Amino acid sequence: MIGSILDNTTRQSAGSFGLLVLRVGTAGMMIYSHGWDKLAGFTEKSAVFPDPLGIGSAASLALATFAEFFCAIAILLGFATRVAALPLVINMLVVVLVVHGADPFAKKEFALLYAIPYITLLFAGGGKYSLDAVLWSRSRGR
Repeated sequence: MIGSILDNTTRQSAGSFGLLVLRVGTAGMMIYSHGWDKLAGFTEKSAVFPDPLGIGSAASLALATFAEFFCAIAILLGFATRVAALPLVINMLVVVLVVHGADPFAKKEFALLYAIPYITLLFAGGGKYSLDAVLWSRSRGR
């Protein structure tokens, strides 16, 4: 029993399964709770969406929608996971540091709880149960 827990092959599979759960859970919640709403209501929201970076409401909404819907779909599938995680990390940091910059920690906490898994995926990648693994193994001739 202890030997199987310490076995590197078992740990790698378990780690990749953990990354799968992290990817699907976090990205799925982002799409369902935030991304789809922004995409479906883009026209109505584009004039009144917050503009934390001074680039205009429509542009701010477009960037948030790109991250929260399209990048989250890529992460859910494990496609270009590290690249797709970067806009989501930036998006969450803008929410924490700019949108809720003057607010108490409780207002920032939710965005930080999204940022942590995306930062993890930025460094760890999608794992072996991802499209990244399938595509990279084919391109390397495995």
